[in-house]
Parts: sequence; C-alpha cells; structure tokens
Amino acid sequence: MAVFNVIQLSDVRSGFRIDAGFYKEEYLEKEFLLSRLHTLPLWRIAKVTDGEHGSVSFLNNGIKYLTAEHIKQGFIDHTGARFVSRDVDQRNARARVREGDVLVSIKGTLGEIGLAEKGLLPANMNRDVAIIKPYPNSLLSAYLTAFLRSKYGAFQLSREGSGGVQQMITLERLKCVLIPLLNDDIQREIATIHQDGLSKREESVTLYVQAQQLLESELGLDKLNFQKPVGYSAQFSTVGLSDTFNAGRIDAQCFAPNAIFYQTWLRDYARCDRLSHLIQGMVKGRQQEETGSSSTDYCSIKHISGHELTDASKCQPTMDTPVADQDDLLLAITGATIGKIGIVKRYKQLAFSGDLLCLKANSEISPHYLLAALDHTIGQAQFNRWITGSTNGHLPPRDVGRVLVPRFKEGIEAGIVGLVEESLNKRVESEKLLNQAKTRVEQLIEEALAQ
Repeated sequence: MAVFNVIQLSDVRSGFRIDAGFYKEEYLEKEFLLSRLHTLPLWRIAKVTDGEHGSVSFLNNGIKYLTAEHIKQGFIDHTGARFVSRDVDQRNARARVREGDVLVSIKGTLGEIGLAEKGLLPANMNRDVAIIKPYPNSLLSAYLTAFLRSKYGAFQLSREGSGGVQQMITLERLKCVLIPLLNDDIQREIATIHQDGLSKREESVTLYVQAQQLLESELGLDKLNFQKPVGYSAQFSTVGLSDTFNAGRIDAQCFAPNAIFYQTWLRDYARCDRLSHLIQGMVKGRQQEETGSSSTDYCSIKHISGHELTDASKCQPTMDTPVADQDDLLLAITGATIGKIGIVKRYKQLAFSGDLLCLKANSEISPHYLLAALDHTIGQAQFNRWITGSTNGHLPPRDVGRVLVPRFKEGIEAGIVGLVEESLNKRVESEKLLNQAKTRVEQLIEEALAQ
C-alpha cells in the first residue's frame, strides 16, 4: 500500500523542496514541537564551512587529514588518519579544525557528529565534512554536539539530505537547521556530561597506549630508532635460499626490509611462540545477509572499532554458521584493512563474515594480551608480510599461524592485560555518558514543551 501525507499549500515553503520525503509525518511532528521553542537557525550562531575541495598528496607525518569516516558518535577518532603538509593546511585555512569545532558528515553517511578536542590538532578536513564554528558567547560547542545527536537534531539532518545515488546535505541547507536556545545552566549541564564522556574516552585511549608502551619497553624497542636500517640499505633485503624455501615464497613483499627486521628483532630480543601454538583453532566466517528482524548478532570488518566489536547488525544464520564467543578475537583477512583486529566483549555469541578469521586463545595466554601484541606494529608487520594477491589482498589462515608472539614474565603480561581491560571498560563508560548527554537534551526539550 502506498504511503502518503496531505499538507496545506501554505506549509510548502517557498523555494524549498516539494518532494514527499521532505514532508514525512514524523518530520512534521518534530518540526511543530521545535516551533514552540525559542530557536535560531544555525547560521545565526555559528560560521559553517566545509573542507578541502582540491586533490592532496599524503605524507608519513604532518597535519592530520580527516574524513567523514573519522567522525563517530560524538567524538573524532583520528586513529589511522593520513597526513598532509603545512602548505596544504595554510592554503586551505577555511578547512582547518580548531578546538571546539563541531564536525558533521554531509555526504554518504549523513549526520555523524563529532566535537574537535585539543588533542586532535593540528588537523584539516576534506569536503565531505562540514565544520561548524560557534561564534563567541553563543552556544557551548558540547551542547550543540549533543543536540545535533538528539532526535530533534538528527531528524533535521536526515530531512535535509538529498540526492539519488549518494545522499548529501548542502551547506546552505545545513545553515537552516534550528537550534533551541535553552537557558545557560541547561546548556552547561549538557556540555558537562558530554565533556565527561570525552574525558573517559581519552582515558581509554591513554590506557591502551600505555599497554602498547609496556610491550615495547619489554621488547627493547626504544633501541629500534637507532638500529633500524635507513636510506639505500632499507630498500632491499638479502636472504638465504633456505629462507625462501621455509617461507614458500620468493616475492619482495614477503622479504620486505621491515618484515625481516622485525622477525630478527623478535628472535634476538624476546622469547616467542608461534600464534598457532597459542590458539585452540582458527575459524573463517561466512558471509550473511544483514536483516533487521533476526535475533542473531552479526558483524563484518566495519564493526571492528576501538579494538573491539561494536554496533553489530543482525542476520538469519543456518545451523552450521560459525560463531565467535565472548573474548574471541576477530581478524580481518581480506580487503584493504587486513590485520585489523578486535575482541568480542559485548556479545555472548556473534556470527561473522567471510572476511574475518576467529582466533580462540588457549589457556596459555590471555586474549587481551594477544590483542595488544597482534594489534601492535610488530604484529601488524608480520600480517602484512604474508598477504597474497594484488587486486584484492588475502591473508591465508595457515600463514596467520606463522606470526611470532613475544612472551614475557607472568607479571608483565598481566600488567598489559589489566591496561587493555581497563581501556575497554572506559570506552563503555564514555559511550554511556555521550548517550546520556543526547538523551538529556531530549528530556529537557520535552519538559520545556510540557510547560
């Protein structure tokens, strides 16, 4: 049955869209509620611009260059960000991010919101992101972030999306989003909750970095900068014929200088176990059709975030579909992000896609320690070594088992495990606070409407 809505001609805004999607009943209902509050359009309280429109060249370090994929649920995750030169940043000053800017994805996945913190800087954005720069003495940035994430902000961003193949929000339409001017005390209350959530997230990041640093110090990697080959000598490796037989390959990638260097370092400075000796088994997943009605949780590579599996979708699996259990590790073995790894913490069982390999730690090692070791550069370099294929890379499970895992005294590994576990717990606390700020906005708006 066709669904339609009847509206008065006077309700069709002059010069605006007249398509049915713009006048959904749910949109009209929320628009009516906002009209009962004191609001201002976004352009009255903030400058709105977008990011870099030209092509850029990337460097190994410099100014962070962020895209819509780095904007998460209230914060900016700059893990894995690429870098551009200061010349690009200076040429594109309008796309330069400053502390307190509110970033909104305006192309593709619409309406993801994040607040720029001091630790993010310096950074520049691409054109798929709008940068909202609140004027002095206007709304608090954290309050604005929480409002735009609430249902009263999200419906406006969703409503303003247009386009066929790929949805987008124009800057002119974004500037018209209505912002309720709640009193200063309320804005500060919301901002405080949101900022507390960001602080918990920063604690989570810091704890995970400490776990990685503890692993590095035990491996003596502070000496790495002085001994790592550089210049011409770093462009090739000299290996024996027996090494090629042992590897079963003779290609340059398998014997890249960094791969050989890390292998040698591990053998010289640490006691190591092969990964195959530390796991009960490896199980490759199976591709499933995502549905909204099943009760079975399902994940793919996109659901690995912050070293764990989050925001899983649903599927309708068959009886023989492999599943991951709590504290299992899921490793990306196909595509552009081979080596990406996360631990299952939020789900008792989880079906997973064919691009993922499930690693079940045995009783000799903690999965949290294994996560820290495999996620570190020294683990990632080994994964990269064994990738096969050119157009679409693949990491064979048998080669995953070759990876060397450094082992330390029980107290050292326990220390790393404790830091990783606490990091994951702080991440959950952060998410709860960020969502609390969003729902508190909704509650206060509804209380104001009830008066």
